[in-house]
Amino acid sequence: MSPEELQAAPKRVVGMKETKKALEHDRAVRVYIACDAEEAVVRPVIELSEDKSVPVVYVDSMAQLGRVCGIAVGAAAAAIAD
Repeated sequence: MSPEELQAAPKRVVGMKETKKALEHDRAVRVYIACDAEEAVVRPVIELSEDKSVPVVYVDSMAQLGRVCGIAVGAAAAAIAD
């Protein structure tokens, strides 16, 4: 599972709030978390992913995750949605 899969996904959500919403509504298929994001910020999404049995993929940096998602700023979290 690589960030390129996220880039190629037809539906994706970017950002903590949108990723959390996708998980809460059972729309997230896979979650991506930036390794350099603050633990306190991403912990709720990681825990929700575990509760929902959604795989979590760790990406090297927020900058890389932002680039993969096609945005000019970093992103702490993103997800492939169904």
